[in-house]
Amino acid sequence: MNPIPLGAVYAGGVQLGAHALERRAPAEREQLLRSCSTNVDNLASGRWETLLTSAFVVEEPMPLPYALLLVAVLGYAEYAYGAWWTAAVFLFGHATATLLVYGALRGTADPRTRRALDVGTSYGFNAVLGALTSALPRGAVRTAARAGLLALAAAPVLKRGRTFTDAGHLVALGVGIGVSLAVDCLSGPKHPKII
Repeated sequence: MNPIPLGAVYAGGVQLGAHALERRAPAEREQLLRSCSTNVDNLASGRWETLLTSAFVVEEPMPLPYALLLVAVLGYAEYAYGAWWTAAVFLFGHATATLLVYGALRGTADPRTRRALDVGTSYGFNAVLGALTSALPRGAVRTAARAGLLALAAAPVLKRGRTFTDAGHLVALGVGIGVSLAVDCLSGPKHPKII
């Protein structure tokens, strides 16, 4: 096990990068954010590297409660399943949710949505959170946790003022829960649990 959890290194790096971005001139900051964004225009023009770069940039520093929750979720996932598993689930959930939202928006989005800034840690966070449900005790607790998380993520999607990122969060959580179901099937009853 790593002496410093990689999730903490990742979250700290993203946070430091956000503070550094705040010190840039507004036009330079905007240009950098747009170059990392997985918006429809960037993906439609073949800028696939944004599937990775967008996960390492946020528009502004993360609020402390969210940053701590991100570190806690990534840290526990790394403790329970390892750093490589955590990174793989994070990036898989981030990329899959992004591509599914892009597919839904590609032909229908208005120009403002096509150019919207779409960067951040939230899709990967939701995927890892969903995947961690496999570490809960089997049965009613695990089922209730999955249903509760999906209900919480679906609520913003059902509201009138929803955005495409609300749908992305729900998709990413669904991807993570799909990973947790696969972990359940592949590992049987003997894998790490939250005690």
